[in-house]
Amino acid sequence: MAKTSVLSLQFIKTVICLLSLSSFPPSLSLDVETQALLDFKSQLKDPLNVLESWKESESPCEFSGITCDPLSGKVTAISFDNQSLSGVISPSISALESLMSLWLPSNAISGKLPDGVINCSKLRVLNLTGNTMVGVMPDLSSLRNLEILDLSENYFSGRFPSWTGNLSGLLALGLGVNEYHVGEIPESIGNLKNLTWLFLANSHLTGEIPESIFELENLQTLDISRNKISGQFPKSISKLRKLTKIELFSNNLTGEIPPELANLTLLQEFDVSSNQLYGKLPEGIGSLKSLTIFQGHQNNFSGEIPAGFGEMHHLNGFSIYQNNFSGEFPTNFGRFSPLNSIDISENQFSGSFPRFLCESKQLQYLLALGNRFSGVLPDSYAGCKTLWRFRVNKNQLTGKIPEGVWAMPLASIIDFSDNDFTGEVSPQIRLSISLNQLILQNNRFSGQLPSELGKLMNLEKLYLNNNNFSGVIPSDIGSLQQLSSLHLEENSLTGSIPSELGDCARVVDLNIASNSLSGRIPITITLMSSLNSLNLSRNKLNGLIPEGLEKLKLSSIDLSENQLSGRVPSVLLTMGGDRAFIGNKELCVDENSKTIINSGIKVCLGRQDQERKFGDKLVLFSIIACVLVFVLTGMLLLSYRNFKHGQAQMKNDLEGKKEGDPKWKISSFHQLDIDADELCDLEEDNLIGCGGTGKVYRLDLKKNRGAVAVKQLWKGDGLKFLEAEMEILGKIRHRNILKLYASLLKGESSFLVFEYMPNELVTGKRPIDEAYGEGKDIAYWVLSHLNDRENILKVLDEEVASESAQEEMIKVLKIGVLCTTKLPNLRPTMREVVKMLVDADSCAYREMAEFASSSLLQTKECLGQCLIMSHWHNWTGTRAGSSPLGTAGFLNSAFWRDSMVGSIGVLAVWGFSTSTPMTTESASVMGQLDGRGSRSPFTTQKVGVAKVEEKEFCNLNFPHK
Repeated sequence: MAKTSVLSLQFIKTVICLLSLSSFPPSLSLDVETQALLDFKSQLKDPLNVLESWKESESPCEFSGITCDPLSGKVTAISFDNQSLSGVISPSISALESLMSLWLPSNAISGKLPDGVINCSKLRVLNLTGNTMVGVMPDLSSLRNLEILDLSENYFSGRFPSWTGNLSGLLALGLGVNEYHVGEIPESIGNLKNLTWLFLANSHLTGEIPESIFELENLQTLDISRNKISGQFPKSISKLRKLTKIELFSNNLTGEIPPELANLTLLQEFDVSSNQLYGKLPEGIGSLKSLTIFQGHQNNFSGEIPAGFGEMHHLNGFSIYQNNFSGEFPTNFGRFSPLNSIDISENQFSGSFPRFLCESKQLQYLLALGNRFSGVLPDSYAGCKTLWRFRVNKNQLTGKIPEGVWAMPLASIIDFSDNDFTGEVSPQIRLSISLNQLILQNNRFSGQLPSELGKLMNLEKLYLNNNNFSGVIPSDIGSLQQLSSLHLEENSLTGSIPSELGDCARVVDLNIASNSLSGRIPITITLMSSLNSLNLSRNKLNGLIPEGLEKLKLSSIDLSENQLSGRVPSVLLTMGGDRAFIGNKELCVDENSKTIINSGIKVCLGRQDQERKFGDKLVLFSIIACVLVFVLTGMLLLSYRNFKHGQAQMKNDLEGKKEGDPKWKISSFHQLDIDADELCDLEEDNLIGCGGTGKVYRLDLKKNRGAVAVKQLWKGDGLKFLEAEMEILGKIRHRNILKLYASLLKGESSFLVFEYMPNELVTGKRPIDEAYGEGKDIAYWVLSHLNDRENILKVLDEEVASESAQEEMIKVLKIGVLCTTKLPNLRPTMREVVKMLVDADSCAYREMAEFASSSLLQTKECLGQCLIMSHWHNWTGTRAGSSPLGTAGFLNSAFWRDSMVGSIGVLAVWGFSTSTPMTTESASVMGQLDGRGSRSPFTTQKVGVAKVEEKEFCNLNFPHK
């Protein structure tokens, strides 16, 4: 009994000892790991202060983002997802011998992956996706416990890592979207028998898919998209019975889809778009009852769509545009499925238009243009209030539009053009409050234009031309402040042109030709400052031509075949030529005009001309008198202001001598060790740009703290622009937008301190250089080299202008030239620039599917990293460079949605990647473009809706986009 008591006592002491060891682990290991973590922290920049709890006085197990083993107290996991961390990974991480998980996705971590990470032999999870890491990946094949390895979406280079085939325990492997050398998929990946997720997209891969990959029986996701994979579509893929997702789009695959694909009964997402596939779709595909996404656009498929698609219950997105499909579309398509988007455009479908596409009342995108559908538009679409884009143009549809179809509260575009529709536009159009484009041209619509059109405050394009509309033009159209293009030509409109049209200040293109309009040309048209093209021909207009039209800087005008009288202003005659004014018997031109040869227009003579000249002189005299009065008044006010300012300055100087020099007022947005007095060392030799708001200098900080870009704002309005840039850039956290480190204010001096990024141009030259000539910049130099192709090629940077890239660079250069037009009203809008940039990338063929849209497409990186010269203008969501507030040569921000591009010298529009770090707001916007959502099962973001509309952004050169 005593022996038993002694043994029990010894057991209790042992347990207490073990518990004390677990509660108070050895101080030596704690000290080592604490120091390793503090070194890890010291190499990172932490604008959100997520590492604030990492202090020497604390146990590492109390650090935020750290997990420890409950017994040993050693660090087992580091986790910071999308926390805006930047800097490099410290080699000290190798001291964490018990580390099992390093989880740092969607940050801005740069530098190389330390070789010492292989000392973390217990590592099971390594996720660094969505950062900016560089260099060659170290060989991690010794980490035999790894189960998840995701190094995708960085800038790793060198050969594609073949050593991954040795990591036989891997469940998930993500190596895509990096900058590897061109190479083939290693056969050794077939050794990873436990693999369930394989992401090799956009990795410069060539050749055929190795047969060994089709031995990975546990594989659920296969993504080798956006490479140059060739060969026949692999029949062996049918062996991967657990596949739920196949992403092979944007490659060079040929052949037909094998019937064996129908064996993949778990398949949910299938994307083989933008390849060279042909033939009919196997009937068996219609039996894939789990299918949610089917993408086969931009191939050479033919035949009919399998009827089984009409019986699917989970189909969400369907896109087969630009193929050769024919026959009738499956009758029940969409009847039983939650269809969100469908694009069957540019095929040869015939017969009745499918009636059940919006049966679930979830449809947002309906694109069926460019087919041979006939008959009426089914009444079922009157209740489809979820539509965002509704395009059925270029078919053979007839009859009236159902009443409710005109009331689409969410629709941004309704396009019924190029059909044979009849009837009237319903007053219910007023309920389509989000409408941006209403396109009804080339039909047989009739009746009066409803005044309710004036309720569409977001409308930018109104195309009603070539119909049978009658009655007057509603004056309510003058309320459309966003309107940029108005086409009412070739109708039967009567009455006068409403003077309210002059309130549409943003209209660029106005065409109301070939009607029966009468009365005078309203003087208010001269107030349309953005007007570039004016066509009022073939009407019954009378009276004089308003002289103010000369001031509009029109590039196109046509007033022919009317009943106008009086003198043709010489500027308009020079611009439009005599053909723009023929058919007006009472018009005349000046005797010394050189354009009247063989025109039949009379020469102005006699009293009429004298009275007109006298009137001209009287108006000119009045204008000069008003200007003189204004100038004199301004000079007096300026003198008084300077006098008062001088008094105030003298007073301030006196007070300053008493109080000492004013101090710097500093506002910081990111951690940066900067001495404000260093700003006094700005040298003109370091000038990198000069614009409407100030100058930009490169400043090398003392103590080897790197370089920053310092923007010294002009005095006066500088504070206003300082507040504007702080408001925008101080809030944004994104890898593709330059960081605003701080703002500094002292007296009348104001500065912004930005992350320094050297410019990259298509030309490879500096924005400002003596070689361009005194007072000239790169825009002047480029414009002087556009007379022939040989000179154009001299503009391109010879280091990157390979023969395969020249055409793409020239396209981007042309956009740059448009954006540098001297007259602001002739420059394209920001929205139009984005459309042109997308078109310039030739992503219609998806051969160079690499602008990575803060966040944005099946193209995911549809535009690569495309940079263009933009002549240093501030771009807003309206007209490019309407105010010259930009800064020469300074890359200040990336494209942010379609409403703001900050103060820029070089416009950088980054392509879009679904797993790029983004704000909640930008994620919701991107969700409208890429329905696949996050490409990784291990990221926290998931954006919705079907990806069918990616090409809506990318292929705007096609009619239906």
